[in-house]
Amino acid sequence: MLHLKFNHMTKQKLIHETIGWYGTCAIVIAYALVSFNLLSTSSFIYQIMNGTGALGIVYISFKKKAYQPGVLNVIWAIIAFIAIIRILM
Repeated sequence: MLHLKFNHMTKQKLIHETIGWYGTCAIVIAYALVSFNLLSTSSFIYQIMNGTGALGIVYISFKKKAYQPGVLNVIWAIIAFIAIIRILM
């Protein structure tokens, strides 16, 4: 019984950490692509990477009760999603 509980908790933690690491990687890769002129800041892909990356960081930050990066990334995601709406209009 203990083994099953440990396995379930380990899988959950892996999912949580994967979401957080996705967020970190998405934002850093988006920034690198823009910095090396491979994407424009007004591109849909750039803004999607920023928005979903920010949400990944929001998720893991609040899960770990690290509110400062969580709040920062809520704002980051809002900015990205406003930019997406403007791109699509």
